[in-house]
Amino acid sequence: MTASGHPPNKLLQALEAADFDLLRPHLTTVEMVRESVLAEAGAALKYVYFPHAGSVSITVGLSEGQMIEVAMLGRDSVVGCGAALADGIAPADAAVLFAGTASVLEIPAFRVVAAASAQFRGLMIRHEQVLLAHAQQSALCNTLHPVEARLARWLLRAHDLSDGNILPLTQEALAQMMGVRRNAISLVANALQRAGVIHYTRGQIEIIDLRALETTSCDCYGTVKRYHARLLGTLR
Repeated sequence: MTASGHPPNKLLQALEAADFDLLRPHLTTVEMVRESVLAEAGAALKYVYFPHAGSVSITVGLSEGQMIEVAMLGRDSVVGCGAALADGIAPADAAVLFAGTASVLEIPAFRVVAAASAQFRGLMIRHEQVLLAHAQQSALCNTLHPVEARLARWLLRAHDLSDGNILPLTQEALAQMMGVRRNAISLVANALQRAGVIHYTRGQIEIIDLRALETTSCDCYGTVKRYHARLLGTLR
C-alpha cells in the first residue's frame, strides 16, 4: 500500500477515499507470473486487473498464428475494463510480459462499483479512450515507421512501466510482439548497442542512454504520452 492507503496503481490512487472504499472490500492482490494469460480473445473474462508492477501485453492474432502487440499496460492502466463495462467478452489476448503484482476484482463487483461511483466510472471510460489511442497509434506506427524507431518506442513504454533500466526480454519475444522478423530486431539492437544506447545480452536488454532512445523513437511515443496526460493527467 502507498501512503494514501491505496494500492500502487495510479488509477486506484486517483480515486477519492469514498470511491475507493466502495472498491476496497472486493480487491485482492495476486502475483502476475510471466507469460501467464489473463484474457483470451473471444472468451468470457472473470476478473479486472489493476497492475501494481510489471506489465501486460495486449495482442491480436491472425488465424495463421501471427500476432502483434497493440498496447502495453501496467501501473498506469487497468486490464479488462472495457470488457467488464460491455458484455464481459475479451476483445484481445492479454498476457503478462514482465512479472509483478496486481489488485483484482471480479466483474460483477466491478460493475456494481462503476454503477455507484461516477468518479470511478468516468476514470474507467477515460482509460478506455487512452487504450484506444495506444492501439490506433500502434497500427499507424507499425505501418509507417522503420523498425529502429518502433523498437525505441516500445522500449520507452516498457521503461515507463518498470522500476529500472533492465528489461528481461529476448529478441524472439520482441520480434513476435512487433510483427517483424527476428533478424530485423537483431540488426537494430546491434546498431543501438554499438551506439551506446542499449546493452543487450541473451534474455535481457539494458537501457544505457534514455535521451538517445527518445531521439531514436518516432513521434508516436510522445503523442500517446501527451494524450494519456491530458485524459488521465490528474493521476497522483
